[in-house]
Amino acid sequence: MMPAAVDLKKHTFTSPKMESVIQEAMRFMMASPIHPLPPADHFPGAGVYALYYCGGFEHYRHIAAADPKHAKTPIYVGKAVPPGWRVGRVGRVGPNIRPLYGRLAEHAGNINEVGNLEVGDFCCRFMILGGTESDLISACEAQLIRQFTPLWNTVVDGFGNHTPGEGRFDQAKSEWDVLHRGRAWAARCRGTSPLLKNILANIVRHRGG
Repeated sequence: MMPAAVDLKKHTFTSPKMESVIQEAMRFMMASPIHPLPPADHFPGAGVYALYYCGGFEHYRHIAAADPKHAKTPIYVGKAVPPGWRVGRVGRVGPNIRPLYGRLAEHAGNINEVGNLEVGDFCCRFMILGGTESDLISACEAQLIRQFTPLWNTVVDGFGNHTPGEGRFDQAKSEWDVLHRGRAWAARCRGTSPLLKNILANIVRHRGG
């Protein structure tokens, strides 16, 4: 078989329906109710979520919501996938499978560990995506990040990190752990950490100052 030049037009799939579905999901997400972090009910399901800050931390004033009920600018966006999602073996998510709630509860625990944030100053909204709609989880998370450039996704990295495990603590603390000290496992990281002054300068640029 003779080699042929690659005609990109014959290999590139585009569909206006995809953008329409994502935008429909975004409208649904942004109209969903606001809850404390974590929500009161241990609800089942997977999907995407947004965290909002409503406190008085000096460097977050430009995104802090004065009224949690009208929070618009998330500080962090994330996803929680159902079991088997990464290997394409997603089954029905039963009432005891709570990846989305579990992720929100985990975030609340991380915030509770640090000294300069209060979990009561955070709220969240979320969108459950099950069945065929679970295929939209990554796409919706990516769209939320593009749309809002949340501070903890794009500037202050590391909030969603997990403990590296035994024997892997030669890495540096994340920017988030330098700015918000207190996570026990992060204190064990021995690598050269980012400089606080650089992190704060990046936050200033994020707010356009």
